[in-house]
Amino acid sequence: MVRLDVITTRGGDGGQTSLGDGSRVRKDALRVEAFGTVDEANAAIGVLRLHAGAEADPMLARIQNDLFDLGADLCVPGTGGDRLRVSESQSLRLEQELAAMNAVIAPLRSFVLPGGSAGAAHAHVARTVVRRAERLVVALAAVEEVNPDAVKYLNRLSDHLFVLGRKLNDDGRKDVAWVPGGER
Repeated sequence: MVRLDVITTRGGDGGQTSLGDGSRVRKDALRVEAFGTVDEANAAIGVLRLHAGAEADPMLARIQNDLFDLGADLCVPGTGGDRLRVSESQSLRLEQELAAMNAVIAPLRSFVLPGGSAGAAHAHVARTVVRRAERLVVALAAVEEVNPDAVKYLNRLSDHLFVLGRKLNDDGRKDVAWVPGGER
């Protein structure tokens, strides 16, 4: 288990940080950007939990733990070893939850705009941060070895958060529809 006795180490004062394998990299390294954005997504989901209600909270709590797993996965270069890695089972759980939520929501007749309710708006903010994390992990995977289940998990999670946003909008009844061309 993790034990942190000292939070301020001054180890990053020169613009570098340690990865999970002990190697040092610049704080603006693509790998650090990727797991930092996963951390940002986790924080956005923490705010979402304040607005999502009791039914969604257990799912979101599991997702927050998954995102810590994903951060642990990404902070160690490579895919092997005895390190904690995101697994396909976590993506499959998201798919099952997504399917259950989507089963009671009316089909989309338009793209939807973020909003409608506070919970839905926060779900969309979290979704867009997850999409950014996904783009960064894909970019990282183009230059370094990355667990392919990491990309898959983020892709499923963004879909999950989109459908959760619709669920939080009274099962889609309070969705804000996109009006192409708007009020020109």
